[in-house]
This record gives sequence, C-alpha cells and structure tokens, in this order.
Amino acid sequence: MNSIFYRLMLIVKVLGQLLFLFGLLAWLDGVVVQFTHPEWLPLSVSHLLPWIRTDTFTILMFIVSAIGFFVWRVIAEVNKTELKN
Repeated sequence: MNSIFYRLMLIVKVLGQLLFLFGLLAWLDGVVVQFTHPEWLPLSVSHLLPWIRTDTFTILMFIVSAIGFFVWRVIAEVNKTELKN
C-alpha cells in the first residue's frame, strides 16, 4: 500500500515539475514575442492551434507554471513530513 502511495506521489511530483518547467518556458516565449514583435500577440500561437491567440496562450502558460510549482512544492513538503514520521 505504501509503495503504491509513494509511486503515485513521485509521479505527481514529476508532473508538477514538468508543468512548471514547460509552462515557464512557454510564458517566457510569449514575453519575448511581446517585446520583439508585439504585432504578433493577436495572432494564433501556431497553425496547429488556430483557436488560441498568442497573448492568451502566454497568460494560460503563466497560470500552468504557477500550478505546477505549487503541486511540486506541496508534494515535496508532504514527502518531508512523511519521512519524519
């Protein structure tokens, strides 16, 4: 039972790290576009995602990054607490 719990916690921690890293990188890409080519902001992110604008994508990726960081830190603190007991 405990090994399944710890494996699940490890998977959630890695997913949190993944969301944080790639969300932050996508947000930084939007920030760079804002400074270098602000006329691109109302355009779509990619031809694969024609329904989402670049500025909206940048905001969403900042939120995803914050959620990923929160999940990562919560799982790390839960693991520390569990190891002490």
